[in-house]
Parts: sequence; structure tokens; C-alpha cells
Amino acid sequence: MRRNLSRLAIALILLCLVGVAAAQQMPLVQLTAGMYRITAEMANTPQTRQVGLMHRESMAENRGMVFVFEYDARHCMWMKNTLIPLSVAFLARDGTILNIADMQPQTETSHCAAKSARYALEMNEGWFDERGIGAGDRIEGVANLRPAR
Repeated sequence: MRRNLSRLAIALILLCLVGVAAAQQMPLVQLTAGMYRITAEMANTPQTRQVGLMHRESMAENRGMVFVFEYDARHCMWMKNTLIPLSVAFLARDGTILNIADMQPQTETSHCAAKSARYALEMNEGWFDERGIGAGDRIEGVANLRPAR
């Protein structure tokens, strides 16, 4: 009887851990920047926006993370516990790039939108610059992104 209870307890703990891990997975969305296709994880809850790309050791070349905010504001990003150098593009509601900032790993320096932004798209450092993408260009595909309720 005791052995069966122990097995049941272990099974329940594992089930809870799987549920927590599944809850942490972020949906993937497809975006484009000119002719470049981006597969981005969507951080659209307070919890996923807070964690972002922390503790990751690498990110594939055309992968990124798009932060979907609940309202337009001069949102800021930082790199606490983030291990890879990133570039962040702050986007207006229509996907227009307002400004891009390069961010260094494991720093708490704030990088902020130049004007009110609805989204922030993080890519590997230099991704935008290497493709000639800058302020005034548009990221397509953001129109359907919504914060989770």
C-alpha cells in the first residue's frame, strides 16, 4: 500500500511538472521583414514577457521573440539573466519599426522605445543591421498578435 502511494505521489508530481513546462511554452508566430521570414515565440502574458529569452544559450538565425504588450507605451527591455547578445526592434501598432537597440548579455541597462510602441521584437544581435532593416521599415504579421487575457 505504501509503495503504491509513493508511486502515485511521484506520478502526480511528474504530471504537475509536465503541466508547468507545457504552460511555459510560447506559441510560435510567423512574421516578415521585407523578404526575410521570422519565426518568433510570442511572449504575450506578464509571465512570459518577464522571462523572455532568459537562460538560453543560443537562438537559431531567423528565430526571435516578439513581446506583445497590452497597451502602447515607451516600453523598455533589459538583459538580466539573458546569455546571448540581442537586438531589439520596438514596433508601433502597425508594425513600423520605431528604433532598434543592441543589448549585451547579463546587463540591467534599459533599452527603451523612442515613441509609444505596442511590440518589441528581439533577434540575435546584428540581425536587423545585417539585412539593412531599420527605423521606418515594417514588420508584417503583427496585426493578429494579441496579449493573452
